Amino acid sequence: MNQSSFNKRLPTNKMCSFSALFGIRQGRLKKSVWPYDDLRQIERLERWTMPMAIVFVLCAAMLWGTTGTAQAFLIGAHPLVVGAARLLLGGMSLLLFAILTGKSLNIKGWPKWPFFVSIAAMAAYQPFFFTAVSMTGVAAGTVIAIGSAPIVAGLLEWAFFKRVPGKRWMQATALAIAGCVLLMTAGDQSVVVSPLGLLFAIGAGLSFAAYTLASKGLLAKGEPEVVVAFIFSFSAIVLLPTFFLFEVSWLLHWQNGLVVLHLGLLATGLAYMLFAKGLKEIPGSLAVTLALAEPLTAALLGVSLVGESLSFYSWGGIALLLLGLLLASIAPKQTQSKRSLSQ
Repeated sequence: MNQSSFNKRLPTNKMCSFSALFGIRQGRLKKSVWPYDDLRQIERLERWTMPMAIVFVLCAAMLWGTTGTAQAFLIGAHPLVVGAARLLLGGMSLLLFAILTGKSLNIKGWPKWPFFVSIAAMAAYQPFFFTAVSMTGVAAGTVIAIGSAPIVAGLLEWAFFKRVPGKRWMQATALAIAGCVLLMTAGDQSVVVSPLGLLFAIGAGLSFAAYTLASKGLLAKGEPEVVVAFIFSFSAIVLLPTFFLFEVSWLLHWQNGLVVLHLGLLATGLAYMLFAKGLKEIPGSLAVTLALAEPLTAALLGVSLVGESLSFYSWGGIALLLLGLLLASIAPKQTQSKRSLSQ
């Protein structure tokens, strides 16, 4: 078999193509007998990469889940300033990390529209989400914003990338959203959803979904740390006026300073870096569904650290969330490279 006839049998999907895999991981492939040993090595790498990508996204969601608990310890803080400070600290810390580790900061060659869309989406998410929460309440605003994001991401993938999410994604997303609704609204008789608040919450979900899909296009050109650093830094610049429009003296309090450091360095910088590393290897719609681990983490932290109590229905919501996340996390039994190898 010559190389040209062999190449015709390789998978054509960009996520699993031989050229992409070999280009990304060529340093990790040992010398082998062409062509079948290389395919077996690629198959082993795929089996390792997909689970690790899922773990990265779940860890990011767990860090995001600490945000609500951390914000409970803020004194006199304005939520929009908190959002801007998070982006500024997260972007600057990742930029410093990229410089210290010798990452290339050259953004020449990055696709312009995904870059601009990512910046606008991340900047828009902060006011959309916090306004939705203020108008509809924490529970309803969070459920609508987080719950709508996977649906919007699936629709955007279908509309712009002609990629139809599979049945497993649909089932997992439905279970996770149902669990999220139960978890955050069970026993709350004061949930009132205003039409305008609903629009802001959906806008937050759209912003997160757009950021996820747009930034994924940048990850083929740059390192995850560098991509997130530049997006967040420019998004923070967009939100700089909030520091002049609202009170910021609360930042000088030591307790507030520690909380903002946690939110910026861990719940934003580290979390989105992990999210980007996972997003590089899995579809955007799956990444957004896995991000529903955020309210699960927030609920468990509320019980263990803040002393909150959960009703029977809330624990049922946790069970549905776990089931949905487990279903979404199960990797396909057979990769494309394995199917091509067996032909």
